[in-house]
Amino acid sequence: MSDIGPHLLGWAEAHVPNAVRIVLIPLVAWLLSKLVRRLIRRLERLADDGDPATQNEAERRAATLGRILRQVSGIFLWGTAAMLILSELGVSLGPILAGAGIAGLAVGFGAQALVKDVIAGFFILLENQFRVGDVIETVGVAGAVEAINLRTTVLRDVEGRIHVVPNGTIAVVTNLTHGWSRAVVDVGVPYEEDTDRVLAVLREVGAGMESDPEWAPRLAGAFQVPGIERLGDSSVVVRILVDTKPLDRFAVAREMRRRVKRAFDEAGISIPFPQLTVHLPERPPARGGG
Repeated sequence: MSDIGPHLLGWAEAHVPNAVRIVLIPLVAWLLSKLVRRLIRRLERLADDGDPATQNEAERRAATLGRILRQVSGIFLWGTAAMLILSELGVSLGPILAGAGIAGLAVGFGAQALVKDVIAGFFILLENQFRVGDVIETVGVAGAVEAINLRTTVLRDVEGRIHVVPNGTIAVVTNLTHGWSRAVVDVGVPYEEDTDRVLAVLREVGAGMESDPEWAPRLAGAFQVPGIERLGDSSVVVRILVDTKPLDRFAVAREMRRRVKRAFDEAGISIPFPQLTVHLPERPPARGGG
């Protein structure tokens, strides 16, 4: 029994400091994670313009970068904490790191598409090609960007469907809402209609929306009526367009169509629609029997 005390004391001297460090390491990692997240939120608030109804360019970029920074910082902090805990437990990290390097090389050869996706995602963020909230078209799908990760981009289309696009497959991307957008409405009128009168009606429609307090804040410029866009098979196509705030293009275009239809009805201007005339050959009179 007299030997138990020295042995217990020796064990405590050898292991208690390690146990304390093992407890402190995840605690410090958690505190650093909270600090990093608070700094990221502060950066996002610096870009906030105070209007909860809309997001400007700086807000969308800050939200995109904030999401990526949270993911990267979490992986780095907790990965480092895990290695330090293994070191305190007496696990040699040299063979683990060497094995991880060899495994990483093997995975790199076997997962070239994954590496390509990550590199492409990095350059998407670096070059600010698009941000969360933008509406884009790429690889045959279109929708609002809900998330940008290092490997994938998540889009939601107008029908509510989610499209997960690997970043490495994005060769060409069309951003429909970067900086500003443009609402374009083409409308056909009969050939016998006075096109000067049609253009005047369209200018009145544009002036009405510019003076409307509900729609004027959504516009980024004055309405333009360039004139006759093309001569179709059964109609003369005229165009009206206006620059809008980035995400207001579609709503403004719908309101333009509604007002153009109402203005044409009031002015007695018809909008032609395709018609098909069928000519039936005349049948010869039936001959009597006998």
